Amino acid sequence: MDFRLTPHQVELKTTARALTEIVMQYEQECEENNGLPPQAHDAVRAAVLDSGLQAVNMPAEWGGAGLTIFEQAVVQEELGRLTGALWDMVWRPANALRFCTPEQRERFLVPVIKGERRDCYAVTERGAGSDPQNLATTATRTDGGWLINGEKWFVTVGDHADFVILLAAAGEEKAPTLFLVDKDTPGITMTRVPRFMHTFVYEHPEFTFTDVLVPEDAVLGGVGNGYDITRSWFTEERLMIAARTIGAAERALELARDWAVQREQFGALIASFQLIQGMLADSAADIAVHRAYTHQVAWEASQPDADRKTLHAKAAIAKLSASEASGRVIDRCVQIFGGRGYDRSYPVERLYRELRVDRIWEGTSEIQRLIIANELIKRGTGVLQLPSAD
Repeated sequence: MDFRLTPHQVELKTTARALTEIVMQYEQECEENNGLPPQAHDAVRAAVLDSGLQAVNMPAEWGGAGLTIFEQAVVQEELGRLTGALWDMVWRPANALRFCTPEQRERFLVPVIKGERRDCYAVTERGAGSDPQNLATTATRTDGGWLINGEKWFVTVGDHADFVILLAAAGEEKAPTLFLVDKDTPGITMTRVPRFMHTFVYEHPEFTFTDVLVPEDAVLGGVGNGYDITRSWFTEERLMIAARTIGAAERALELARDWAVQREQFGALIASFQLIQGMLADSAADIAVHRAYTHQVAWEASQPDADRKTLHAKAAIAKLSASEASGRVIDRCVQIFGGRGYDRSYPVERLYRELRVDRIWEGTSEIQRLIIANELIKRGTGVLQLPSAD
């Protein structure tokens, strides 16, 4: 097996790093103001389009970058270096939008690919977090379409997006179904914007839906297919989280290493202290091992004959292990910086707060463990095997 990046993948990595450096200039402003002004969003949007890295997960014939999942992971690893979750300004339309009808694609997906619209995914509820099957939001058939009632929590990018991909229990059968809902539809209210411990360029508001009338053609991917479509999105997004956390950990280690080789205490550079060396070495091991596994699974996910059920479990392993390992790396780097590591003007402090959520969203670490254990119990240890060439 050849694990070297191809020339095209090296070019993607270089382009993504250059874009990251452009967006990085907004980190401090985002931290100080809990977000960015419209002119900053416009400037970043132009830089993204200029890079060609818009909608990396969408086919080129629709206007996306048309990258494989492995190539997407290479890009996301570079973007993960950004604090303030500025990586999210390099938009990746929700994978669910691949299930648009041709008419829906022109109205919703194509404008998102062009950076003219923005989507948000509304799944979580007051009583449906780790268990999305405990849905309380309903969609009831009515003349001309559906009436949606319920509430959604922690809708990432909900403040910036102009339409919602909403999961609801549809009809008398309570069939899990996705709906495309314009945010300005009557009956939609943004009720609360939680203040989380991290700084995020976008917010995660809560919404209520009161007799929100949507037409029949608002259904995305067919009635009853909401869980299957969302599960596919989880598989890919968990791999992207693994890649981004690795990129964040590597940036933190670079900063901590550079600090250690120039910071002097007790008449010596702190890099000469064995306890500091141990933290640097453990961090390098965490990054190297989890990058290798994430790349492996992302490569497997890019193969057309990949076993989707096994991939679901492997993505859970990658997300679980990379997010927890990156948390350890960031913690060590804060310690190496000492008091400065606790200062919000330093990237390691911001990364320390921001990476914590990666063990929670898109499935908690505990849920990942259940997915992995379920795969082991049902199908054995095949989840640990590399695919064969035949």
